[in-house]
Amino acid sequence: MSAPQTQSLRFRRPTTEQEKPKPVKPSRHTGILQDQLRRAQRRPWVPSFSLAVRLLFLLRIAGAMYSNISDCDEVYNFWEPLHFLDEGNGFQTWELSPKYGLRSWAYILLHYLPPDLGKKLAGDKRGGFFAVRIFLATISVLVEAKFYRTVVDKINDRVGRYLLFFLMFSAGMWNASAAFLPSSFAMYACALAFSYAFVPSSMANDRRTLAATLLFATGGIVGWPFALALSIPFIFEELFVYGTDIVPPEVRLSWMTKRFTRLVKAGLVSSLIFIPVIAIDSLAYGKLTIVPWDIVRYNIFGGSERGPTLYGTEPWNYYVNNLLLNFNVAFLFAMFSLPALAVTYVIDRKRLGFYTPTASQSSPFTLLALRLTPLYLWLGILTLQPHKEERFMFPAYPLICFNAAVCAYLVRGWMEVVFIKVTKSPYRASQSLIFSNFTLSLVVASSFISLMRILALWNYYHAPMSVAFEFQMVELPRLLNATGFLPILPADTLADDDQPPLDLSPIKEFNLTLCYGKEWYRFPGHYLVPNGVKVEFVKSEFDGMLPRHFEESIPEDEIEEGGVFAKLANRWWLRPQSRFVPNDLNDLNKEDVSHYIPVEQCDYLVDLDFPLHPSSSPLEPRYAVMTDTWERAYCHPFLDNEHSFLLTRMFWLPGEAWQRPNEYGDYCLLRNKDRVRMKEVEVGKRVGRDL
Repeated sequence: MSAPQTQSLRFRRPTTEQEKPKPVKPSRHTGILQDQLRRAQRRPWVPSFSLAVRLLFLLRIAGAMYSNISDCDEVYNFWEPLHFLDEGNGFQTWELSPKYGLRSWAYILLHYLPPDLGKKLAGDKRGGFFAVRIFLATISVLVEAKFYRTVVDKINDRVGRYLLFFLMFSAGMWNASAAFLPSSFAMYACALAFSYAFVPSSMANDRRTLAATLLFATGGIVGWPFALALSIPFIFEELFVYGTDIVPPEVRLSWMTKRFTRLVKAGLVSSLIFIPVIAIDSLAYGKLTIVPWDIVRYNIFGGSERGPTLYGTEPWNYYVNNLLLNFNVAFLFAMFSLPALAVTYVIDRKRLGFYTPTASQSSPFTLLALRLTPLYLWLGILTLQPHKEERFMFPAYPLICFNAAVCAYLVRGWMEVVFIKVTKSPYRASQSLIFSNFTLSLVVASSFISLMRILALWNYYHAPMSVAFEFQMVELPRLLNATGFLPILPADTLADDDQPPLDLSPIKEFNLTLCYGKEWYRFPGHYLVPNGVKVEFVKSEFDGMLPRHFEESIPEDEIEEGGVFAKLANRWWLRPQSRFVPNDLNDLNKEDVSHYIPVEQCDYLVDLDFPLHPSSSPLEPRYAVMTDTWERAYCHPFLDNEHSFLLTRMFWLPGEAWQRPNEYGDYCLLRNKDRVRMKEVEVGKRVGRDL
């Protein structure tokens, strides 16, 4: 300390330069929904974009590695043609015949590089399968994070936070995010489009119009054309809703003209996406092919003898039941979102917007209603269609989470209004934990139920992929070990993590045939079956059209047919077999017996048997108990839905008490004892090993 009366000197830098003022943080959120409590305090915590990406990435990669393939259309119309492009073999469906052209090779080609990278890293094509899934999951992560941040910025902080957790933990997003389906691609494109469309429209924001239009068009043209229906509210807003513009009556006509012109220009630019898609598909099919139009024509204008109803119809409540399974309470809140908005308009109008609209401005109520409408529109359109499938709802899955988040926030607002009215104390309301506990309980309950559903899907229905794994990683190495193609190492030679990848290429010496009968629709694809093993079908009670193998080679004169596109494709396209028009495929779902082989020619057979409730027929005998011919190589439990309790079959919890009401069948890889033993002996003799 200085002595009393002591003077001190202080040196300061020159003050000739003016100090820059510190940026002032906005005191209020400027989104559509406004918090009414604690507005003077700091805004609620919400994860940043990078944190959201990291959280989502952990869950989506887990989904890519462990989720089931829930739709045979994913395997036969997308995994199989990709395997055909990549490896030269696979199954071909009638949709992939040039005669019909209902599947886009342009979409399939987008996934051409990940399998190559996966095979190099993993050492076999199984790695290519998971590389595609991880690639799709990564795209989903980035899109979901962008969508979430838009909701945080343009709707409300809390709504965005609820949305993020609904997205992260829903069983629906677990299934859809890594599915190799055009409807999943449409989900990515539409969610990204909504991240621009949720920005209020204005004449000053051309980027919003172009980006949203381009993304909606991408989802419809490259993915699934019916997903364009989700853009209808956006188009309506762009043409007729002021957004952030202030439009006096005298300029309204010119304003609408400018808006219409801008949307048409964006549409024309977006239509350029057709050029590469049509070019690639035309090269692949060897003739001019517009796949989006072919899909619309078949599904809407196919006539009474054709159309999607040939492949099954479902009751009106199919999607309601399905969405309750995949989103549980979040789906209920999502369906109540528009009525909840109407209630909020009556009892809590201050929550809707940070400004009071005039006749020349758009109401925040209108803007939010337009953002909630696409889900209702999509669900209504799909419900009216007799042919229903779970994957058709994929494009609207992020919207279910969004609508649920909005509804949760609005209900929380009602609770605040009631609390203040009863206590007559806004201060006490601002200090209460009732409201945050309500939304926390909702998010935790929805997440927990979704986790139970995800675990049920794994424990009850993962057997088809587990059996494919056992076939490749256990049964085939056993054959190679028995015949001397693989050295038998001592158990303690190498740790599991240090062992080199298995070389299964000698398996072609056995000329093995793996067969599927009544389980044809659960075949996981050739990526999970090693090269050198042929997959065939045996006759079952199913009497519809099954896929055929792509041609191994085509005569040169048939390749040349098709005009200019076929000639160009000879030079530029990967596989000329995609241009071959087979005679054994039709669009009437009529069976062709040439797609079957006798079961006596099968070395291995995948079949499902329910020993507690056995059933058999001449075409579907109980192969698993025909021990004279077949022996069980590997079996995994598979839930018997028909004889299990409703609640315990929908969700999974550990413990005998929960599992007791369920019954299981045996999903088995069956080995033809005589055929496989004979081949072991023959191959063993060729390599000089005495069996």
